[in-house]
Formats: sequence, C-alpha cells, structure tokens
Amino acid sequence: MRAFRSLSGPRAPGSADRRGLASTLRACCAAGLALALTGCAGYQLGPVKPTRLRAVNSIAVPSFQNETLEPRIEVMLANTVIKQIQQDGTYRIASVNDADAILECTIDQILRRPARSVRGNVLQTREYLLNLRGRYRVVDRASGEILDARTFTGQTSFFVSGTNNIAADVNQDERQAIPLAAEDLAIRLVAQISEGW
Repeated sequence: MRAFRSLSGPRAPGSADRRGLASTLRACCAAGLALALTGCAGYQLGPVKPTRLRAVNSIAVPSFQNETLEPRIEVMLANTVIKQIQQDGTYRIASVNDADAILECTIDQILRRPARSVRGNVLQTREYLLNLRGRYRVVDRASGEILDARTFTGQTSFFVSGTNNIAADVNQDERQAIPLAAEDLAIRLVAQISEGW
C-alpha cells in the first residue's frame, strides 16, 4: 500500500495541467458571463415613451368629438381607447383635473368601400371594408402646450348578412362592424402615443 503524501511533498504529474485547465475554464465562464450581461445593455424594462411625452405619466381621455353622421359613437371610441391604454400600461388613466396630459380625439370620417362582389353579379357587393379616420392631440394639462398631434385610422371588413338585395341590411352590418374598427383604431392610436410609431 501507498502511504499518503504530505502537502509539501512532490506532486503527481499532470496536476499543474489540471490547475491550468481550471483557471482557463474560470476565465472563459467569466468572459461568457460578461458578454451575456453586456449583450442586453441596449434593452430597457418597462415602457419606452417618445421623447416629447417623457414627462407624461397619467393621461385623461374625454369623449371623442364626432364630425360624422354616425350617432353615439363618441363614448364607445373613448372607452375602447381607455381600455387599450390600460392594457398597454405605459400611461395611467386619470380624470381631466388630475392627469398630466389630455388626449383630445376627433373622429372625422367613416368610410365604407366595396371589397368583394357577388359571383355572377358585379353590381351586388358581398364584403365591405370599413375605415374610421380621425385626428388627435396630446395636450399638457398645466401649460396647454400641444405635445403631439397626428391622424389615426382603424379598419375592418364585414360581410353583408342578407342573401339578396332585398334582405340585405348593409347599414345594420356596418353598425355591428364599427366596434371592430374602433378596436383596431385604439391599438394604432395607443401605439403612436406610447411607442412613438
């Protein structure tokens, strides 16, 4: 049997190689960790607001102004935008008296265009495109300064429910499609004010 070596005695061959391998492995791990941590240096957690809206933390959304002939869509559009702002999380919804800024919106056009006709009858439309168009301003509540002003759109398509011209009620189908276009409008509008796109 072999006796145990003392700590100060000669070492077995290859122990220096193992120490060199371990230190090289530690250096590679440290370099990999440093690279991984600096690779995320450009990312930021949380909202990334546009520069012109960086001081805005809370926003008020009063009812839209309606310049179209479609009645009672002002509150529905405002509620849809409020829900989208809450879902996005960049801004907090507040009352007009407590908000940092006010989002003033005007809907100025509802446009219905034919998209697809009935096979065999090009004069009868089967599917329509519905576009909502408007403009908005983000106004600083304290100073009255306009922080941002742009136009926005929302769109959807809908099919005519009747099987012929007599049974078809395109106006009713359009009224049912307006909330879908309003949701698309809200997504685009909130993306503009929260991301600057």
